[in-house]
Amino acid sequence: MADHSGEITEGCRLPVLRKNQENEDEWPLAEILSVKDIPGRKLYYVHYIDFNKRLDEWVTPDRLDMKKLQFPKKEAKTPMKNGLPGSRPSSPERDVKKSLDLHGQSASAPSRGKTLPTPKRKAESVSLATQVTAATPVPSLPGSAEASQASVYPTIRDSPFSIKSREEHEPLTSLTTNGTMSIQRHLIPPQPGRKRKNCGGTDEMVKVFQNNSPRCSTVYLLPGEDSQDSSDGIPSAPRMTGSLVSDRSHDDIVTRMKNINCIELGRHRLKPWYFSPYSQELTSLPILYLCEFCLKYLKSLKCLQRHLTKCNLRHPPGNEIYRKGTISFFEIDGRKNKAYSQNLCLLAKCFLDHKTLYYDTDPFLFYVMTEYDSKGFHIVGYFSKEKESTEDYNVACILTLPPYQRRGYGKLLIEFSYELSKVEGKTGTPEKPLSDLGLLSYRSYWSQTILEILMDLKSENGERPQITINEISEITSVKKEDVISTLQYLNLINYYKGQYILTLSEDIVEGHERAMQKRHLRIDPKCLHFTPKDWSKRGKW
Repeated sequence: MADHSGEITEGCRLPVLRKNQENEDEWPLAEILSVKDIPGRKLYYVHYIDFNKRLDEWVTPDRLDMKKLQFPKKEAKTPMKNGLPGSRPSSPERDVKKSLDLHGQSASAPSRGKTLPTPKRKAESVSLATQVTAATPVPSLPGSAEASQASVYPTIRDSPFSIKSREEHEPLTSLTTNGTMSIQRHLIPPQPGRKRKNCGGTDEMVKVFQNNSPRCSTVYLLPGEDSQDSSDGIPSAPRMTGSLVSDRSHDDIVTRMKNINCIELGRHRLKPWYFSPYSQELTSLPILYLCEFCLKYLKSLKCLQRHLTKCNLRHPPGNEIYRKGTISFFEIDGRKNKAYSQNLCLLAKCFLDHKTLYYDTDPFLFYVMTEYDSKGFHIVGYFSKEKESTEDYNVACILTLPPYQRRGYGKLLIEFSYELSKVEGKTGTPEKPLSDLGLLSYRSYWSQTILEILMDLKSENGERPQITINEISEITSVKKEDVISTLQYLNLINYYKGQYILTLSEDIVEGHERAMQKRHLRIDPKCLHFTPKDWSKRGKW
């Protein structure tokens, strides 16, 4: 066979050999993002189409299927982005999508500002995507994550995730299914000639009653006005008040490729998933060393050892506002502790991909979760939030570091964020769009929290207990739109005898109980010592 490797350029597409989760060979279609020559051979950086970017990698020519090589379409000039030279030649099917995106942008955001892909100003902080590990999922909740994501969070469809990319990470959660499972509604016979209607509104009255089976219950909802999902109205461009939503306009060839090979943080070595704007000279190092207490990055192990003799920190800077057992939470002001906040953002960006870059940590608070041992407080994960959010966001970015994923810490971070909202007397929601793992984790948390309330309702005077959507929202601090979308996601809502009802089948109840038995880590409100501040007064900044 003739050697076509010399013909391969950036933008070409062809099948590439890789191992799937079962360690079997597969040949998914991939796009060549970069080509580099090393002594004796060439290497190709590939992005697997419809797979998550965290799977991108450098491959050798023997893994490429040259017979099915697709060349990019030729253009008269190099494509331009925001008035700057384009990052790559166009590849098949990209032109159509690009033109659609441009029409959508001109219609929805005519005044969007330009975002330079590589600002000259020194990078001080990085905005982060909302992503957590899907820890302790509900094992038998019905519904389709795909359908829910499409109807409730439509912007997620623009992300490079597909069913195949989710299958790569199937052990992380059992909420992802390939089809919608129907619930057995054996409690209420279907009414002939009556069509089911969708539930809307936020002030519906909910009635819960026990049927013949003590483990099953049905909730009645009175119809109300249609409500908008919380993801509707997402700003098409980042807000200057601290929003971290990415408009993807800066997504060039540099930011599409991982630039850090390996990070050593304490006793863990981490393999980054995505690009992070560390200094250029650090990208060629085989290992980047980080102090696990101040998160300062260093070039060599000797530099790290010398730094540790001078670093006095044994915990994150800021106030410890929660401690139970070995778990602690520290509140860090992005203005008072800029260096730490910026280093935290740079580290987190290695594992987050959905948001754009910012250079000012002043508008944010960071809540870092740690595990304590004899050597100090070791970072497990964190979330950030705006000091002032006009859209009731209680989380801007959330991350559990890979060594601690799938151990329940992700859901603990989510629970803590809502516990702070309860103290503040507000309802909150995470900033959209959520990443793939973030969506699944929030879905799991919302499902467990709402089912816990519905199952604990007691009947009074022999009548069926009643509860409103507003009351559920006030009890949990979960925004009303998220409550409604979760009920729809669980496929609990039916229309029966002129009323909206929620039917809790035995499968739902048993699945919830099994999930709660696995959820050992919970936030104890008695251990929280937190006083919210009024950040509208600039003097408190």
